[in-house]
Amino acid sequence: MKTDLAEARYLAQIDLDRLPRHIAVIMDGNGRWAKKRLLPRIAGHRAGIRAVRQVVEACARLGVAYLTLYAFSVENWKRPHTEIKLLMSLLREYLKKEIPELNKQNIRLGVIGRIHELPKPVLRDLEVALEKTRRNSGMRLTLALNYGGRSELIDAARKLAEQWKHNGNFAIDEDTFSEYLYTRGYPDPDLLIRTSGELRLSNFLLWQVAYAEIWVTDTLWPDFTQKNLFQAIIDFQKRERRYGGLGLG
Repeated sequence: MKTDLAEARYLAQIDLDRLPRHIAVIMDGNGRWAKKRLLPRIAGHRAGIRAVRQVVEACARLGVAYLTLYAFSVENWKRPHTEIKLLMSLLREYLKKEIPELNKQNIRLGVIGRIHELPKPVLRDLEVALEKTRRNSGMRLTLALNYGGRSELIDAARKLAEQWKHNGNFAIDEDTFSEYLYTRGYPDPDLLIRTSGELRLSNFLLWQVAYAEIWVTDTLWPDFTQKNLFQAIIDFQKRERRYGGLGLG
């Protein structure tokens, strides 16, 4: 992992035996980053891909087991058509270019969301990337695409209703419900990182982050570096996780 002196100082403070198992990230601020530089919004999205590469590489080398990135929400379809078209083009470019590196780092790609609603060319590239990385046994990198937390809960409720209709009476508890979410088989996030200083979940993993530790930075996503990631993990390791119970203090 390439680090400068400042990053190395932060890295030295991380207890590798107490890493968050699952880190989720709301990548926010691409548009504002571009606006500050008098650039088109797409320049911010392209710069954001560089930040994605840094974070994916750093998490994989640290030994984080799961990394989930909020890449495109169900609400993002409200953006101008030209921006959406460019975003989909960038996504396809990322998928094609990053497969060799993902394989090199033994990273398995996953995806959550209403994937069937994505454009067919994007779906084809996704299927290729998923297939080419499915045998990797290292970190699970998951892209949330056409994702919304409320949509996920509705979809889970619909599946439960269908199951009830066909199989009759069965117990519904939190564990059962979790089996019908997009993230079935994933551990819930331990750490949720949000960039750009906004203090909201933005409809992301509403069920899963119930007990996640939340770390917010004013840094815009394209400026997010390994150092910011290390800071978030250090802060996470200083917290006492109570899960609704009594702390030691």
